[in-house]
Parts: sequence; structure tokens; C-alpha cells
Amino acid sequence: MATVYKTLTNNDVTSTRTLLHEAIPITGTIVSGTYGDFGSEGNVKDFSHEMFQSVYDYPYLSSSANHIFDIAVGYATSALGNNMSDTYHNKKVNVYNQMAQVLMGYDHTGSIREFDQDGDLTGGSKITGSVFFNFSRLLVKDEIKKGSFSITFGTGTYADAFNGVGYKVGDTNAATAYKVNSPAGEYGILYEQSPSTNTVPIGLIFYQAGIAVLNYTDRLTGSADAAGTDTPFDVDSETAMGLLTGSYSPKASANAWRNRIQNISFNNTVELNSAVYFCRANHNEFNYSANPTYISGSKIRVKENPDDAPTSYITTVGLYSSDNELLAVAKLSEPLKKDPTNEVTLRVRLDY
Repeated sequence: MATVYKTLTNNDVTSTRTLLHEAIPITGTIVSGTYGDFGSEGNVKDFSHEMFQSVYDYPYLSSSANHIFDIAVGYATSALGNNMSDTYHNKKVNVYNQMAQVLMGYDHTGSIREFDQDGDLTGGSKITGSVFFNFSRLLVKDEIKKGSFSITFGTGTYADAFNGVGYKVGDTNAATAYKVNSPAGEYGILYEQSPSTNTVPIGLIFYQAGIAVLNYTDRLTGSADAAGTDTPFDVDSETAMGLLTGSYSPKASANAWRNRIQNISFNNTVELNSAVYFCRANHNEFNYSANPTYISGSKIRVKENPDDAPTSYITTVGLYSSDNELLAVAKLSEPLKKDPTNEVTLRVRLDY
């Protein structure tokens, strides 16, 4: 009699987790200048609410356009609480609070936590003025790989941003020194990486959320010096002041920062979870077929002599639920001969 079903035990099932990575380079030529004059590019979408700006790899009205990232600027009320009358103050405060409550959560008093420069949440310097880069899930996938993120800005004048030493920021040593005290998942500290230091914190990178937070109130505004190690560039005097007071529009602020992006690179991560089923056919199992065509005239078709051992050919493995509902089917590349003289173990993997 043909054996059709066999119950799988816990010893027959295991699970695996595989991380796949892909390098993602974003060049400054894509971000600005390729699809029109700066400030009016076809691949940059501005909104009437001016809360953020979206950047695409092609003109966004094209069917082949892919969303790359959004840029937004914001600051905490503790940074400049006396500028409530400025035109764009409330919008920038709202952007900061929205990002902070999602990425940093609330403290014991129910107040929104400000971004913490060293990530320990126990005190110290806070990031009260931020530029936010929210990367598309199409690029980030499941998360950004720790230790792979970097962004380089031009340090020249506003009119000639790339005439100078590039100012590079990256998540140095984040693979082993990341933080886990965020409601949005794991995050690392972004440090200056050019020209000679990697110990000065400049922002945060949230890996699962795919969001980079840069601190513009501390290091990214001011006068450039020859070494480029201390406040290496000024977005321009009007923009820098506008970022801090709320008088400069979020659109113009986003344009100012986008104009300086020289390169962004990181590795994304795809988490591949697998359930592996070891389907074992012992020597006395599955030697007959349940296919009606296996029998002809009460005789087994594949037997030439009555004394020959029963033989079957395994072509398909079906995984069933406890109530015999077919859940998954696996096909072999070619029929596998099975008779009482051999045993077979088929490894079936389900990826999800």
C-alpha cells in the first residue's frame, strides 16, 4: 500500500536567517542639476505645505521615476523659543517634534525626547536643530547595514559648493557600538570622517527607519577653516540664520542642503527568513505510488518481473496542515528513484 502522508516532528524542522546586502550609491549629480536648473529640477518635488522635499532619480512625473529620499529641516522649541512670530517657525518645530516622537519617544514626564548627541539619553548635548534625510524603503529595504553609511558635502561657497575639501560624515564603528534605546529600532552615531577625525559626533542614523539626522546647529554652520576640522562650512549666511530663526522657508532650506550633497552611500539589508523541512523517506516508506496509472491490470507498471522489488519515482513534495490542507508544493528537478534498498532525505526550504 502506498504511503501518502508522513508527520513531521520538531526534529524535522529548523529555521535560518540570512542577511543580503546591496550597495546603494547616490551621487550629487542625481540629487541636483541633472534634470533642470538648481531650485527647479524636474526630479525634485516640492509641496504647498513645505514640510519636506522629495527627491527622485528621474523627473517625478515619469513612469520610471523612483523615490530616493525626502529632506526636511526642523528644530526644538528649546533652541529658539523666542521666534514664534517667524513665518516658518511652527512648521520647523512641528517637523522636529514629529521626527523626535517617532525616533526618540517620550520621557517619564510624557514630554517628547530631544535627539541626544551621544545616544545615552541621560543628559549631555542635545541635537536641537536638525536636517532629516528620510530614505525610501525601495532603497533601504529592511534596514541600512550598520557601519556602511556615509554622506559627503561640498565645502565651497554656496555658488560653488564643490570647490573645496569634501566634508564626510559616517557611522564609524557602528557595527559593534550601535544603540537600542529607540522605539524605532537600532541607531548609530554619525561622526565627522574628514579630513582627519572620526570622534566628533555630528548626528544619528536610524537603521530600520532609514533616517539620518544631522546636527546643523553645532557643526554644520559657521566659517570654514583651512583644515576643515571645525565648523567646516556655512550653507550660506542667509540660509544658516534662516534655519535657526524660522524665517527661511523649509523649501529653501532643503534646496540649500541638497545643493551641497556630493555623495551618499550605504548598504541596504534584506532579511531572508527560511523554514527548512527535512522530509525523510526510510527504506520501507514511499516505495509505492498513489498515482492510479501506477497499476495496470492489477500489476505494477514499473516491475518487469514478479520478484522485483517495488519501485517508485519521487517527483513532488507537498507540505500539509494538521487537517490535511495542502499549504506548499516543492518540485524536484528530476524524478528520484525510491525502492526498499535506499533511503532519501529531501530538504525543502520556505523563504519569507
